[in-house]
Amino acid sequence: MRLILLGPPGAGKGTQSTRLMTEHKIPQLSTGDMLRAAVKAGSPIGLKAKSVMDSGALVSDDIVVGIVAERIEEADAKGGFILDGFPRTVAQAQALDAMLEGKHLKLDAVIELKVDEAALMARIKQRADETLKAGGAVRADDNPESFQIRLVAYRQQTAPVSAHYAALGELRPVDGMAPIDQVSAAIDKILK
Repeated sequence: MRLILLGPPGAGKGTQSTRLMTEHKIPQLSTGDMLRAAVKAGSPIGLKAKSVMDSGALVSDDIVVGIVAERIEEADAKGGFILDGFPRTVAQAQALDAMLEGKHLKLDAVIELKVDEAALMARIKQRADETLKAGGAVRADDNPESFQIRLVAYRQQTAPVSAHYAALGELRPVDGMAPIDQVSAAIDKILK
């Protein structure tokens, strides 16, 4: 099962990814983690990424897609994977589509968790309050100002990815504001 989970920060992608990983025995692929692992392993694409990162530049879409292409060849991803946080742009989505086609693979689902942004702001504030009450440390980006910046970036860069997959007839929206178990059930229905 090869999936992409889309949705703004705080929509519940991490919660659903964790459940799907356990249930389907597939890895969640984080481009940041994959990039660091490729650099550490010294693979050809990792060395290329390292030189770009060392120069202070952003890693190109070609390098990121190359890292994903290497990672999905590993044993634990042979049965599928979840992409959460990638693709972030339409160019990345197009490059991913071409790479998968070149490997004779296709996505089983592109699921977008649809949420109300005002409710998301309240959700982030509640999460921070609960963490503080429990004596934990609040993530630096779990404050209204940082979260608003992340939402703007999502709207500008990543939201168009949904339109890309909708135009291909592959986007499956799910009400991300529903209780967690209902969101899980809606995703499972799509995957059946």
